Amino acid sequence: MAERGIDFDVQRLDAWLRPLFGSIGGPLEVRRTEGGMSNPTYFLRRGSWEAVLRKQPEGAVLKSAHAVDREYRVLKALSGTDVPVPMPLQYCDDREVLGTPFYLMAKLDGRVFHEFSTPGLTRRERSALFEAMVATMAAIHRLDVAASGLSDYGRPGNYFARQLKRWSEQWTQFRHGPDDNPALDAVVAWLNERVPDSELQALCHGDFRIGNVMFHADEPRVVGVLDWELSTLGHPLVDLAFNSQAWRMGPDENGGLLGLPLAELGIPTEEEYLERYYELAGSKERMTTFHQVFAMFRGAVGSAGVAARGEGGNAFLPDAARVGRKLALAYAQRGMALIRERGEE
Repeated sequence: MAERGIDFDVQRLDAWLRPLFGSIGGPLEVRRTEGGMSNPTYFLRRGSWEAVLRKQPEGAVLKSAHAVDREYRVLKALSGTDVPVPMPLQYCDDREVLGTPFYLMAKLDGRVFHEFSTPGLTRRERSALFEAMVATMAAIHRLDVAASGLSDYGRPGNYFARQLKRWSEQWTQFRHGPDDNPALDAVVAWLNERVPDSELQALCHGDFRIGNVMFHADEPRVVGVLDWELSTLGHPLVDLAFNSQAWRMGPDENGGLLGLPLAELGIPTEEEYLERYYELAGSKERMTTFHQVFAMFRGAVGSAGVAARGEGGNAFLPDAARVGRKLALAYAQRGMALIRERGEE
């Protein structure tokens, strides 16, 4: 049984699943999730058996993007470590099954918040959730990548130079013309003139925001970090910068915190949150304007990609094009605001 948003043959998937997981419990049920705007995500159920399926989107895929094989690899590497992740179950690179590569992971039960303000919680509960979130991010960055078999998970060379080149090329493909997003062009130029030379390297999630963190149903602890599509070996302060964007984005901009009464809500200030991360991660480097603007740049290009998929009819959400373009502008403008605020033009 399939619902709206299912872009593959459920019977073929069912036939692939049966030898691996059995067929007790009746027909296979497939439901598209609201998340997974980049890599489509589905809930599977047959009787008491449940799993989550992540696949590449249909159509043309940018080189190195939507790498579900990397997602599966990092989940396997992190299983049993201090970083909570869903248990990986099976990977399939046979395009004859669903049309694209995909993998299965165990379904977790818990709470996912898409707004950093975490509506419905008490002040004390919010405070505890933010502590759990920053502690989990620090645990990712403390991971011994060699012991986890991830020493080759990132390419050698300057991480920032490599990422700037990759994401700038993607922006060139997504844009509608020279006047599409002038603020983003200005951010790219500013970043290219200030690429730092840092040897600090760790496993980075790449999209560590509250919507990709699942909390226990009742307790203030993380039960799983989701959506590892952008993970690599890189500079951990970029993860921190992306996560702490919430303090510089409005509630209508990916559920940010700007303008909200933080003390009343039980949410730490940006400074308090950053200091807690430095303590837990044992970080000797401190986040700079470059790291923050770089994270805004990544957010802007990623959002432009969401818009492009929406415009191409390859997105689940009907307003993906509008939302993506709005966020691409917002991220770029916030990046320029940071530069001006710090007097670093």
